[in-house]
Amino acid sequence: MGIIGAMSPLTLDAAVLRRVIVGYHDALSEHREAIDNLNVYPVPDGDTGTNMTLTVRSVTEGLDGIDDGLEPLCQAVAHGALMGARGNSGVILAQILRGFSSVLRDAASAGEDPDAPVVARALTAASEGAYTAVARPVEGTILTVIREASESARAVADAGGGLVEVLDAACTQGYDALERTPGMLAVLAEAGVVDAGGAGLLLLLDACLAELDGRPMPAPPEVAAGPAPAAASAAHPVEESSIADLRYEVMFLLDAPDSSVDGFKQAWTEVGDSIVVVGGDGIWNCHIHTDDIGAAIEAGIAVGRPHRIQVTDLLDQAAEHSESFMAPGPAGDESPPPPEAVEITEADRCSVVAVGAGEGVRDILTSMGVSRVVAGGQSMNPSTAELLAAVDSLPTGHVVVLPNNKNIIPVAEQVDGGTERTVTVVPTRSVVEGVSSLMAFSAESTAADNAAGMAEAAAAVTAAEVTQAVRDATSAAGPISEGDWLGIGPDGIAAVESDVAAAATAVLSAVIDDDHELLTVLTGADADEAATETIISHVGEHHPEVEVEVTEGGQPLYPYYFGLE
Repeated sequence: MGIIGAMSPLTLDAAVLRRVIVGYHDALSEHREAIDNLNVYPVPDGDTGTNMTLTVRSVTEGLDGIDDGLEPLCQAVAHGALMGARGNSGVILAQILRGFSSVLRDAASAGEDPDAPVVARALTAASEGAYTAVARPVEGTILTVIREASESARAVADAGGGLVEVLDAACTQGYDALERTPGMLAVLAEAGVVDAGGAGLLLLLDACLAELDGRPMPAPPEVAAGPAPAAASAAHPVEESSIADLRYEVMFLLDAPDSSVDGFKQAWTEVGDSIVVVGGDGIWNCHIHTDDIGAAIEAGIAVGRPHRIQVTDLLDQAAEHSESFMAPGPAGDESPPPPEAVEITEADRCSVVAVGAGEGVRDILTSMGVSRVVAGGQSMNPSTAELLAAVDSLPTGHVVVLPNNKNIIPVAEQVDGGTERTVTVVPTRSVVEGVSSLMAFSAESTAADNAAGMAEAAAAVTAAEVTQAVRDATSAAGPISEGDWLGIGPDGIAAVESDVAAAATAVLSAVIDDDHELLTVLTGADADEAATETIISHVGEHHPEVEVEVTEGGQPLYPYYFGLE
């Protein structure tokens, strides 16, 4: 309900700001899927609405227990945005919220009312902060929308307009800028959509006007299928197992002196793009798209302490994001809490923590001596904090970590610095490598001794896998269309086929050699019994010397994991 007449002059005080933030979160939740379906830049990860919603959710959760004083409320908004920012869009939105709230906070500290001129200044600070956060600002994005909105707000405030007039001008100009974003970015024009981040941002101005002027919030549009991602151009071919350039999204919080951050940003420009670094006073939220995960994290280590590291494979993010996003459900539906830390009571013994997804995979790992299985894998990378919690829940003084995924290796390597236990990472890139490595594990050996033998055992396995393409692209194996089945071997994409069995048999033909004696097949949640029989028959006919063992893994997204020994 609007509050015109409740105060004179009309201001954006703490109580109103709290309701605006809550209303903004609710609106993002309702529009999330529609915003996700707009996202096509810089890669079709399809998660803008989700990331913005989760970022603002962190803000709303941080408001509990905060008094309705503008200074503490703004401080909570800024802190919640920084700590909860998710993805490129979420990090930029966090900087917008931080810039906006900082002006309101400073005004309150100086005894100024949060009226039209103050709010106009706050929008200007939000725009300036957003541009500062991005290493390579691109017009036709959320940056353009907030800049034009803030410029219009400032003009109306300078002309003596009231708070509603200022916000109305910002909102009107913002929507106008949003409609023009396809004319600024060819990728938007080709897909026939507007910028997803800009669309999500404007709901904040809508929420302001809903509270201050009683206007209804825009209803979420009917969700249709997302835009078909454009094919990879000649300038961005698929290399090895990548479906798009800059395949990985790396995010972390960085404890570092403010004076070192410019150098850190410059170092990141050497290894990736979509760089956003926001924060201050020694704590920074950092986001990059890169093909070199290790270099991205090492740049942070060079200037400070990265933590809460998240690495996401953008290849599969679009396929899983709608399933992975959910509000907390009824009791019992939430993710299990992390295991509790225990004291070291077996200082000379060793345990294993492994990453895996699928009930069958977890059972296999546990049966072979793994003490803790952390849920994760392709497209669902656990954080360093989750791995650390698993390590600290074990009573042994030595722990070996099996990441079982290339993306998770650099995250796992951060664990040793955060625990009293001696932790060594065996850089397993697949579950089949992890399973093979466990044949060399001894609970009586140190972590270092175990790691040497386990790494050798893992290296003796030739791993391959089958998954489905989520976008059009090109590869050394030929052109890829969304929905094609991909057979991926040690050297990248080896087969592109229209059905899963054909992709599986093609990649096996490419990787099986005369030295192989055993093929282990881990079937995923989407494996087809007929396809599995076709695979077994193919190996029996063309490689009769190779024994085949089939085990139900239950892993998502990958119908088949193969391990050859």
